[in-house]
Amino acid sequence: MARQTVVPPTPLDRPIEAIDLFCGAGGLSHGLARQGVKVVAGFDLDPACKYPYMANHPGAKFVEGDVAKVTGQQLTALWSPNAVRLLAGCAPCQPFSSYANTATVDKTKWRLLMEFARLVEECSPDLVTMENVPRLLGTAPFKTFLRALKKGKYKVAHGVVNAADYGAPQQRKRLVLVASKLGPVSLPEPTHKGPAQWVTVRQAVGDLPSLVDGQQCVEDSLHIASALSPLNRKRIRASRPGGTWRDWPDELVAECHKRESGKHSAGVYGRMEWDKPAPTMTTLCNGYGNGRFGHPKQHRGISLREAAIFQSFPSDYRFVGDGEPVVIKTLARLIGNAVPPKLGEAVARSLHASIGAGKAGVAK
Repeated sequence: MARQTVVPPTPLDRPIEAIDLFCGAGGLSHGLARQGVKVVAGFDLDPACKYPYMANHPGAKFVEGDVAKVTGQQLTALWSPNAVRLLAGCAPCQPFSSYANTATVDKTKWRLLMEFARLVEECSPDLVTMENVPRLLGTAPFKTFLRALKKGKYKVAHGVVNAADYGAPQQRKRLVLVASKLGPVSLPEPTHKGPAQWVTVRQAVGDLPSLVDGQQCVEDSLHIASALSPLNRKRIRASRPGGTWRDWPDELVAECHKRESGKHSAGVYGRMEWDKPAPTMTTLCNGYGNGRFGHPKQHRGISLREAAIFQSFPSDYRFVGDGEPVVIKTLARLIGNAVPPKLGEAVARSLHASIGAGKAGVAK
């Protein structure tokens, strides 16, 4: 009998398996999974991420620990032998955030991007993706990361995109990078092109139960609004959607805003507008005084559930266990730091297209 030749599967025939570094509550993983990527593991140093990650990604392993102590060999052992291997991640971006004071920021966190580059070099995945703040573009750490990809023979595309262009009900500009060894790659094509197609605050959360400040919804523990001080209750009643504290009576204006140095800080104590996307969710998005985080109609700041929906998490995404207390500060941090799942979906489509283009090129 003649010996049968075994033909290895082509990249398009093999499943994509992802490892999500700095996975947080699982926003990127969730988006990838919704587009058919099998997420095998998420790594994060923050123990608060464990419950939401595992509850929403039961097939993935959560590894609590410092990425700097992880080896390429450990990652390689998590991927199946015939899988298309994707290494994904969003290294903590505080050093590059527009909110950071560059004189006092902890620059040791810059090393985490370098650890990401090290792991790419050590395990040589087929695909790589990264999301971060726009200010990272052009910095020395980002240039070093690009050099590592070039050395590894990756085709790379990167640029600043707006999550609203991919269906997230939020204006959120982020630096996105996609890299592939399997074919040419490009940034994901927008699915919601411009303001006329963007998802609005009204469309996203207009049907949620009404709350007053300090109240928690009985049916959904995450639908909880922070309590306001008596002064802030007066302020939010004096605020209009899209307006600023300049609309208030003088007695409600904070002393810091009356000084010359504070007159340009019009983005705080604001209400959202019903028929526009929400502003960028931050780790302080639960606080009315921390940005334009006031509800368009109800006299309160947005709830944690509303913030999660603005990040494009589904309305049933689990952040706490049944009967467990909701720690607002902790969950606001997890939600604000997350990669919007809709952005993760767009990245997955781009990577699938890269594999298809690569196979088409081989066929020629």
